[in-house]
Amino acid sequence: MSHEKREEFGVAGAPINRTNPFYFGFVATLGALLAIVLLRALASASQIFIIILLALYLAMGLNPAVEALRKRGLSRASAVGAIFVGVLAFVSFFIAVVIPPVISQGSSLINSAPGLLKDLESHPLIADLNSQFGIIDTLQTKLAEVTSDGSLIISAFGGVIGVGKTVLSGAFTAITVLILTLYFIIGLPQATNFGLRFVPATRRDRVSKLTFAIIARVGSFVGSQIAIAFMASIFVLLLSFALGLPSPFAIAMIVLVCGFIPLIGHYIGGTIVTLIALTQSLLFGVIAFLAYVIYVQIENYVVTPRIMKRALNVPGAVTIIAALLGTSLLGLIGGLLAVPIAASIILILEEVVFPQTDKN
Repeated sequence: MSHEKREEFGVAGAPINRTNPFYFGFVATLGALLAIVLLRALASASQIFIIILLALYLAMGLNPAVEALRKRGLSRASAVGAIFVGVLAFVSFFIAVVIPPVISQGSSLINSAPGLLKDLESHPLIADLNSQFGIIDTLQTKLAEVTSDGSLIISAFGGVIGVGKTVLSGAFTAITVLILTLYFIIGLPQATNFGLRFVPATRRDRVSKLTFAIIARVGSFVGSQIAIAFMASIFVLLLSFALGLPSPFAIAMIVLVCGFIPLIGHYIGGTIVTLIALTQSLLFGVIAFLAYVIYVQIENYVVTPRIMKRALNVPGAVTIIAALLGTSLLGLIGGLLAVPIAASIILILEEVVFPQTDKN
């Protein structure tokens, strides 16, 4: 029966000569095309990978809080639920406290812009710069164009559409990250133990300890960032009360959120605080700007290196360099991941590489 089938489908020919140049060219071309397709697929899905990395980072960052609740007798599911209820409560409070003042202060800034430009023009140094470069004149011309002939309504309508799209996209991304973080943090121990099963049994215990130590360092980094962001928000809250700025708690909440953005977070926060202070007077705007700049210098060169060295055992210079490199390579996500990755590399060097080199 098998003999009949072989004759029916023909006799197999000679094997392909793999040394033939045509065969080599075909395989090389196919491999190059496959590589191009994979690279394009990865580029198209880069946003998904960023979302996954961010969710995994948040899961490892929230894990110490979950473990702390577990030590109090809660199950992991209950601890994760309690943490997420707290996160949702914070987001709801932020929206309720911040959104109304942002709208009112934005309107106030637009209304007070002509008076602020007049105050700036009366300053001798700025008046000299205006005579040379026409800065104030240009701003006044642009402001007059925007607020006249109905162009403000047109630009605002276009702005509303743009902001609406951004808000919808941001809300969808935030919900996706939140759901992924929930799954990751619930299954983090199981996923870690599953991954450790690929390690040979003789090395599994050591690799397990290093893995959980790296996860702990990521959690320490997130906790340190939270502490630093709260310090900045408390400073801005006191500054707002001292200058009599409107909605001081809303301003502090905005700075708190900006504090989690590496490198550029304080630029955003400082700009917002300065603009709100300018709605009161030019003097208050200058004071707020200078005070914020001084605080940022103290935080960057005194507070942050000490906290990071204590929590992650990472030198201050390495913290700043890692944040700069991470941000330049992967933007916001790179800035978030750079310092814990640097801490993990230092841990591996100290526990694996250096002991081997010291023996030789």
